[in-house]
Amino acid sequence: MSTLPATWHWLADPAHWSGDDGVWHRLLQHLVLTVVCLFLSCLIALPVALVLGHLGKGGALAVNISNVGRAVPTFAVLVLLLLTPVGRWGEGPTVVALVLFAVPPLLTNAYVGMREVDRGVVRAARGMGMTGRQMLLRVELPLALPMVLNGVRIAAVQLVATATIAALAGGGGLGRIITAGFNLASTPQVVAGALLVAVFALVVEGAFEIAERLAPGWSRGGR
Repeated sequence: MSTLPATWHWLADPAHWSGDDGVWHRLLQHLVLTVVCLFLSCLIALPVALVLGHLGKGGALAVNISNVGRAVPTFAVLVLLLLTPVGRWGEGPTVVALVLFAVPPLLTNAYVGMREVDRGVVRAARGMGMTGRQMLLRVELPLALPMVLNGVRIAAVQLVATATIAALAGGGGLGRIITAGFNLASTPQVVAGALLVAVFALVVEGAFEIAERLAPGWSRGGR
């Protein structure tokens, strides 16, 4: 049996979808890991980007520093973290590595979105007596929101694709299906795991596209 029919046969087997090692359980683990890492990444990157974008100072340096992380493979970061005390925290090394991986697109898009806000609108808001906080939350952030959400979308899809490295550190997720396939020398299982990750990433991408279409016009930049 060739690889593709064997892969379909593996996916069609109900036994591979149930239990602690089944697809549904691994998919839930993958989803939880992605959501947690995305939440932590947003918590770190967005406040910094929004404040620096509002002030117009230090943002370029912060973006360049964060982009250095893109040159370092996430797998290499994970391996290094496993050699540190962080490696004793269970999923800790994986979470830290993925958060570092997701910060650059979030930081870059949010900062660029803030700086692309029409300066005339900002000056008008300042002329109306708005405080810096009011301008940030009521004027600049709503106008920058499309770029901010685009960064969140990019980070989410990248996290789904990269969270498979959790299996290399003994964690859960769809990556466990792939590593188990390698251990069993089962090419169909490896391909099935890769297809599941790819489909999951496409579903996440599609979910963001649908959310964007259903969102109010102001969140889409007036489109």
